Amino acid sequence: MRITFLGTGTSQGVPMIACPCDVCHSTDSLDKRLRSAIHIQSKDYSIVVDTGPDFRMQMLGNDITEVDAILFTHEHKDHSAGLDDVRGFNYHMACDMPIYGSAHCIEAIKRDYQYIFREKKYPGIPELEVHIIENNSFVVAHKGRAPLSITPIEVLHYKLPVFGYRIGRFAYITDANYIAPAEIEKLKGVKTLVLNALRHEPHLSHFTLQEAIAIAQQIGAENTYFTHISHQLGKHKEIEPTLPEGMHLAYDGLSIEENEY
Repeated sequence: MRITFLGTGTSQGVPMIACPCDVCHSTDSLDKRLRSAIHIQSKDYSIVVDTGPDFRMQMLGNDITEVDAILFTHEHKDHSAGLDDVRGFNYHMACDMPIYGSAHCIEAIKRDYQYIFREKKYPGIPELEVHIIENNSFVVAHKGRAPLSITPIEVLHYKLPVFGYRIGRFAYITDANYIAPAEIEKLKGVKTLVLNALRHEPHLSHFTLQEAIAIAQQIGAENTYFTHISHQLGKHKEIEPTLPEGMHLAYDGLSIEENEY
């Protein structure tokens, strides 16, 4: 299974519009961060987690021509604003796009994209196959392929429940500032963990880098990659060497391999 980081930035991306800081003016490509999303290519499935406002650019830039399912962590615009662009996959793959999310996430998507769900539809709109999931394992299954089991990990983004996802020994969590003990237990045995680490200073709804390091040490994955990074964290080349062994800053375009089972 190959995991590609399509974006590793926070809600405004890096560089941030009109920001004069050194990070936003860095010439290092590792400091250029689109909004957070990943692509998971398993033996049988191509899956994207979140369709933020950079979705179109991420698909074109990574030459992703087929997507079998989209998993939503939550409904905030930096994770859902690119949904309209799934039309390209509707045309190319000649099928509806399966999307998976919690009840409140799907409700928000239906509210924000009313034109997609109207009884009388405008020609050429996205065609979706909606799956509401709860905090229980579910499968993505297409005819002729082995089903892929996925386990949601419920975390809190301030007071908003957000889903991370575990597939085999890989887990992806973004936009979290609290993970309950029962959800931590669901992460035990993970070999590769992705976790949000916004900045150094405390934040209402995101882990700081030090908080993320502590959570990662508690989970005990062999390798941890931090994502959803803001310009306030600092330059990649300056922060990366300070991290504990086995922990890294993710960056846009990074691909990692993980055994599916």
